[in-house]
Amino acid sequence: MPYLFDGPETAPLTLALAHGAGAPMDTPFMDTVASSLGERGWRVARFEFPYMVRRREDGGKRPPDRQPVLLDTWRAVIAELGSERLVIGGKSMGGRMASLVADEAGVAGLVCLGYPFHPPGKPEHTRIDHLGALAAPTLIVQGTRDPFGKPEEVAGYPLSPAIRVHWTEDGDHDLAPRKRSGRTPEQNMAEAVDAVDAFLRARLA
Repeated sequence: MPYLFDGPETAPLTLALAHGAGAPMDTPFMDTVASSLGERGWRVARFEFPYMVRRREDGGKRPPDRQPVLLDTWRAVIAELGSERLVIGGKSMGGRMASLVADEAGVAGLVCLGYPFHPPGKPEHTRIDHLGALAAPTLIVQGTRDPFGKPEEVAGYPLSPAIRVHWTEDGDHDLAPRKRSGRTPEQNMAEAVDAVDAFLRARLA
């Protein structure tokens, strides 16, 4: 499995991150998260699902692989990196797929950056059935304007007590705020990195 690594090999924990449905592992969003956490002493490993690997090779856009392929890819990543000192997660779909294997894999934790609680405009089609029983310590970083799940919607979901949701003010699905909010994308990203950093530190306590 080809990886992009940030941070020291001697880090006490590794955070494996998967990309979202439509963009690869080296977007500015993923670069910022990985490099910022690497600078704080964490090992960050990024990888791509098979459909994105093919897209990188031939430039052709294609839809995500079927869920069994995505889950098996995650299982292969966890087997290669080792679950003992591993936190898994990712952007949107990547984090959602990680949440489906976190408990079976026995990883140290789960980090979801913009969880797709439901498709935009379809709040009735939730993707939360497994979240009520999730045992892995979990951090979800979500923008308050995220069309995949806003605070008033998420507040009504029967989420496991193992899940903590950190809301970034006026953030969209990429955590980016509007100019009129008085906040900058850089502020929201720094806040998200702070939240992930604190979550990882708590896993060592």
